[in-house]
Amino acid sequence: MNITDHLSELRKRVIWTFVFFAAFFIAGFFYVDQIQYFFIKDLPFELNMTSPGEIIWIIFTFATLVAVVGTLPILSLQLWLFIKPALTPRERKASLSYIPAIFVLFLGGLTFGYLVFVELILPFLLSLNNGMFNEIYTVERYFRFLFRVTIPFAVLFEIPVIVMFLTSLGIVNPVLLVKIRKYAYFVLVIIGTIISPPDFILQLVVAVPLIILYEISIVLSRMVYRKKLEKHREFMESDIEE
Repeated sequence: MNITDHLSELRKRVIWTFVFFAAFFIAGFFYVDQIQYFFIKDLPFELNMTSPGEIIWIIFTFATLVAVVGTLPILSLQLWLFIKPALTPRERKASLSYIPAIFVLFLGGLTFGYLVFVELILPFLLSLNNGMFNEIYTVERYFRFLFRVTIPFAVLFEIPVIVMFLTSLGIVNPVLLVKIRKYAYFVLVIIGTIISPPDFILQLVVAVPLIILYEISIVLSRMVYRKKLEKHREFMESDIEE
């Protein structure tokens, strides 16, 4: 394929992704009430609006969230279809397995972030007031804070898949990951500090799962790298025999 054909193929993949995004976005409008109820049903306080625009903001935000989650496997599939012609049959089969893993890890990150927020971060913050001041919580500020905690977890939970993919491309390897481990820990701790309140225990609770994810990424990278070396060895041996 020449450059024009590649651009045409890329445009087709982008269009298909946008179509599914729009479809999930529209579908999200029909479930906004159920989603809102899920998030606010167990709150120990009432949410208030300070302007009519807040309800519009929350509706579009939830519809966008539904669209992003629903479109993620479609986007992954379209990217795979775009690069599929350049892959060997074995690489196609291996890379195709990344698509459900990306979706499951993203949902797992959202779920974990939400549980951390509801069970740890929110009770801690509410306990700081101790009845000293009147509390007024607005819809927009509450959900902005909620998404600031949960969405980073959803993205960071993709680390194992990203590391496996980069290892298969030869960009990283387990030796490099082990070598930069302490720097990676430092960055992950900083991220945990940013998305959690200024409490050492909560910051530790947030940072530890991220560190565990990094260690899992090293193990998965070793598996991919070992298979890559075996394939290279088989290729060299067959070449020598010929």
